[in-house]
Amino acid sequence: MRFCFLVEEHYRNDGMPLDVVRQLSDWGHRVDVLRPGSSLVDLADEVRSGRHDAWVLKTVSGGPGLGLLESAAAVGLTTVNDARAIRPVRDKAQAAVIAAHRGLPVPRTWAAADPAEFAAIPDGYYPLVVKPADGSSGRAVHLVERPDQLAQLTALMAGEGLLIAQPYVPNAGLDLKVYSAGGELFATERTSPLHPHHPHRERPVTLGAEVAAVAAQVGEVFGLDLYGVDILLGPDGPVVVDVNDFPSFRQVPQAVAKVAGAVLRLARTGSSWPTVPSVPAGRTAVL
Repeated sequence: MRFCFLVEEHYRNDGMPLDVVRQLSDWGHRVDVLRPGSSLVDLADEVRSGRHDAWVLKTVSGGPGLGLLESAAAVGLTTVNDARAIRPVRDKAQAAVIAAHRGLPVPRTWAAADPAEFAAIPDGYYPLVVKPADGSSGRAVHLVERPDQLAQLTALMAGEGLLIAQPYVPNAGLDLKVYSAGGELFATERTSPLHPHHPHRERPVTLGAEVAAVAAQVGEVFGLDLYGVDILLGPDGPVVVDVNDFPSFRQVPQAVAKVAGAVLRLARTGSSWPTVPSVPAGRTAVL
């Protein structure tokens, strides 16, 4: 098969996905790597020609690669993940709406461009976690204990665009990260960015049935095949706090072979796309 990997500059030396590129090549497949942020892309030759069996994207939030992946999908080419699945999870405000509407356990969510606007949230919802709607890798995530601390975020989050705020989920200071490679689930735990004073090296852990069911539902809701989901084990059970397309798969045993195998299967069979039901007339989805 012939693949086109869109790899942005942030990942030009990253093991994931370049090790996957090498693995597919070792298996006898042809893999072309495009770097949309630093090279000229001939759209007629690369996209409209349809000479690739599948397109795969590893991009930063807001990077130029997503538009190219969507262009490939628009002319009927196979994309991994499905191009329609990526933008909704890149926008955390949109992801919160979809997740809550589809019954996933997510915190109540507010959105604003100015952190000061979150002062209107009732005191009973504090402490809050405030972060950019297009954030990634734990960037600019802040724990706000009281409304009077919001003023401190104005300078810290300048230029971050739309922000979201969610009630803090009490937990042991560890994030549970569940990875999915074409339906096969793996779990690791790591120190929460909100609790850096409790260092904990990321390590694989056993995946419980309840968490596995939630993680699988995330894939079904968003139509993702390669993804990671951050889950907190709160007082009332698992809570989804973030979803990422094509994550690092750190600490996943034989990650490169598993991801490469999933890419190959998806290129051959395609991926399912969920039907998101609309809100019935007269009802409002509450986040």
